Amino acid sequence: MNTAFMLLAQYSGQPVIPVEKVVPDFFGHLSVDIFIRKVSAGEIDIPMIRIEGKSQKSAKGIHLNDLADYIDKRRAAAVKEASQLAGRSA
Repeated sequence: MNTAFMLLAQYSGQPVIPVEKVVPDFFGHLSVDIFIRKVSAGEIDIPMIRIEGKSQKSAKGIHLNDLADYIDKRRAAAVKEASQLAGRSA
């Protein structure tokens, strides 16, 4: 299954998904403000687009391919951890 293709369907073909949609869908334990703070501080490794450049109040979003890459990396880490816990080589 291709993660980017699935996200394309989920977000109706939008190339950039507003953080207000990404956060509840994938980071539900965080508020939008805390998510933005963590991304800005490098605690969450995902590029965030500011539509109006450096303005703090500009619309912010995540490019669909970047979200797909983030999800795929998190999955790879989970698969590796599960294999190690089960005593298998990853």
